[in-house]
Amino acid sequence: MKIIIAGAGAVGTHLAKLLSKEHHDITLMDENPEKLEDISSNFDILTLALPPCSISALKEAEVKKADLFIGVTPDEAHNMTACMLASKIGARRTVARVDNYEYTLPEHSDFFRTVGIDSIIYPEMLAGMEILHNIKRSWTRQWWEVQNGALILLGVKVRENALILNKPLKELCGADAPYHIVAIKRGDETLIPHGNHSLIAGDVVYFMTTPDYIDIIRDAAGKEDYPEVGHLFVMGGSSTAVHLVNHMPDHMHAKILESNATRALQLNEVVKNNHTLILHGDGRDLSLLEEEGVRKAQAFVALTQHSEQNILACLAAKRLGVRKTVAMVENTDYISMAESLDIGTIINKKTFAADHIYRMMLRADITTVKSLTVANADVAEFQTPAKALVTRRPVKDLGLPDSVTLGGLVRNGKGVLINGNTVIEPGDTVVAFCLAGGIKKLERFFK
Repeated sequence: MKIIIAGAGAVGTHLAKLLSKEHHDITLMDENPEKLEDISSNFDILTLALPPCSISALKEAEVKKADLFIGVTPDEAHNMTACMLASKIGARRTVARVDNYEYTLPEHSDFFRTVGIDSIIYPEMLAGMEILHNIKRSWTRQWWEVQNGALILLGVKVRENALILNKPLKELCGADAPYHIVAIKRGDETLIPHGNHSLIAGDVVYFMTTPDYIDIIRDAAGKEDYPEVGHLFVMGGSSTAVHLVNHMPDHMHAKILESNATRALQLNEVVKNNHTLILHGDGRDLSLLEEEGVRKAQAFVALTQHSEQNILACLAAKRLGVRKTVAMVENTDYISMAESLDIGTIINKKTFAADHIYRMMLRADITTVKSLTVANADVAEFQTPAKALVTRRPVKDLGLPDSVTLGGLVRNGKGVLINGNTVIEPGDTVVAFCLAGGIKKLERFFK
């Protein structure tokens, strides 16, 4: 597949590196040649120091042959313009990164397609909503709802007091069990478990379940003592922070600490939640945190541009007694370190853009792809067409790859957990948990 990426910032370079590993024909454009130097010498990527909004530059990049054109420069207007031009010249599909929530609304998608923009991505908004989901259930590491919550995938780090330790999964997850354990993150390894596997303290366990059984999982994982979040501190007044606090429920109150005075003033204009206080100060200042009452907070979220600062701030907040911490870790080299330090939930904005792009590249009818930040794995929602291979026999007889497990399905709006005897029907939405590369192996079963 020929893919052209406009913008060699954090998101653009992350996508270029990720997609080049899958042997796609990648061209990375940016008018600043300095941004292209390192990536061109270390990866099999064509780099062009050209402005993406120039028609002649797009023609030089051979955009008319592109299967996918991705606009991810820092300027949303440039991204949208570049996508419109690329589509007009001949690119088959286009994606634009934006900074305006209104553009992401479903009612505008048809309009954007008519002008040559097939899809819109706003990573900061997605990150803010992901954080809010995790804060609402402070005992989880990750929370993902499928088909308006008919099915739920949640990740939990189990402690020594968990009731589900040291028992074979075939005893915990029988055909009538209220949940399935679809994956285990143990140290640096992600496992697709089988019946003889057992859980040990420190595992991050991924459960697939339905809404009625959330409390059962919480108790089984030994998390019943986690408090509901009513007060949270946010370090860094980024766009992600604004989306987080603007979508908070009424029972939550937040304090945003922003070290830049100009940005702190701007936040007073863009933050619409009356339960949010903007403070000009450094969220790493322990005396300031104590003065503002951090010991009474149930959550601390670090969202500056610096991964190291976010990790250290979360560690400091934990020492001050905050149970739930969330760190934005944009440097992917730091993610495993942050996980080993047990700082809580880790968010990486680049993965949201990568998920969106990856879904567009797949041939099967996949509505959503979600990367699990700390696990080398993805979750995908497959729509089941008539006569698909996956509908022809029970799941246990399909010969699915070892790197894949089917966790659940939604049929007529109702979530159902999948076991070996389940027969998938046309029209079902199926949730699959896949180790690296597993989604592509599973594609053929849903065609």
